[in-house]
Amino acid sequence: MRRRLDRTAVRATTAVAATAALALTLAACGSGGGGTKDNTSGGGKGGSTAPTVQLPKLSGQKLQVTAVWTGPERENFVKVLDEFEKRTGATVDFVPSGDDMAGFIGSKIAGGGPPDIAMLQQVGVLGEFAEKGWLKPLGATAKEQLAKNYTKGWQDLGAHKGTAYGVYFKASNKSLVWYNTQAFDNAGAHEPKTWPDFVKAAEIIAESGVEPVSVGGADGWTLTDWFENIYLSQAGPKKYDQLAQHKIKWTDASVKQALTTLGQLFGRKDLLAGGNSGALQTDFPTSVTQTFSGDTPKAAMVSSADFAAANISQTKAKVGTDAKVFPFPAVGAGSPVVTGGDVAVALKDNKASQALLTFLASTDAAKIWAQAGGFISPNKKLDQAAYANDVMREIAKALIAAGDDFRFDMSDQAPASFGGKPGQGEWKDLQDFLKNPKDIAGTQAQLEKDAAKSFGH
Repeated sequence: MRRRLDRTAVRATTAVAATAALALTLAACGSGGGGTKDNTSGGGKGGSTAPTVQLPKLSGQKLQVTAVWTGPERENFVKVLDEFEKRTGATVDFVPSGDDMAGFIGSKIAGGGPPDIAMLQQVGVLGEFAEKGWLKPLGATAKEQLAKNYTKGWQDLGAHKGTAYGVYFKASNKSLVWYNTQAFDNAGAHEPKTWPDFVKAAEIIAESGVEPVSVGGADGWTLTDWFENIYLSQAGPKKYDQLAQHKIKWTDASVKQALTTLGQLFGRKDLLAGGNSGALQTDFPTSVTQTFSGDTPKAAMVSSADFAAANISQTKAKVGTDAKVFPFPAVGAGSPVVTGGDVAVALKDNKASQALLTFLASTDAAKIWAQAGGFISPNKKLDQAAYANDVMREIAKALIAAGDDFRFDMSDQAPASFGGKPGQGEWKDLQDFLKNPKDIAGTQAQLEKDAAKSFGH
């Protein structure tokens, strides 16, 4: 039987959710012109430029790092790696993993040539890799930075059975909806605070001639985010934790209620950009860019984490003016606060790997990407002035203010075979639901079948 992961770090309170929602609302409304206050390259404003951590000289040493990031996210992460090269003399090679990180690493391990460092997106995958003995514990200098810069909750998420393995370099707030301000203004729509208001706003926008909601259904993980936000707000934190650990079944009445609610959107092809079939053929980057491209956008809003800002930057839209954000609408008592993140782990134990983990745990590394945009860090010591604009600054502030009181992405907590692989498990089951939103019972039955198999019971 697969051991359930310890999730003592994954907690939430209604007060924190309300605080975070308030901060996000202020970010959307009070971001002024949305221009950058700080330079977007290292050495600009946003705090002292003096290094906060000393790194060893690694001249002649080579490192291979893998992550799922592509496009602007990859470009910005490479800026971080470039600084590491500059300060150590090491050579770092970035290798994209594709969406199936577990499969990619597994094949590399089997071939005898794993990368030195991997940026994992799933807590469940970290636990599986640790159980298999693939991960190397954090060294003393990395743990020192971790203890100084991170709350216990984020430290615990990077550990397994009491051993520290990972550094959460990049975090995300997944309880956001980005919207095209011109499309909203033209339709006379307003930022919705509740789910009924959200559906009503979508109907008003549809009547104006713009398809309301962009859904990147070709990437199954986007659909898990939709479900998790609705489920957390509607069913509450306790049920969320139980379902995340498969302590209740996916055939539970609370899941039926959440899918029924989600069906109020997915069951209305007039509210989806391209209808259901179009949504299923739209990948995540396109779901964002089509919302903000051209004089006549293909959609008015897209539910996405803060990292959508990087995709918006590929269009002519400016974050804070053309593109604004509001908290995911409250389905139950309050808006949900779901987080995700990318954790750096070592698959090879060498001086260079430990040095990079140490660097990633420092404010020095976080500052580089924060200045570039499309990034928030769980590093509590990072100067908030480093963020590229007021919207990202407020989103980051809300994350830090939450401390250890947050809920981590549910699918990322599951074994990879259920919550983290394209074309199978929860990703596939929710894609099938998007294709046929009326089949709630069938969707629940398939989710439970796949979850039971992956969790080993």
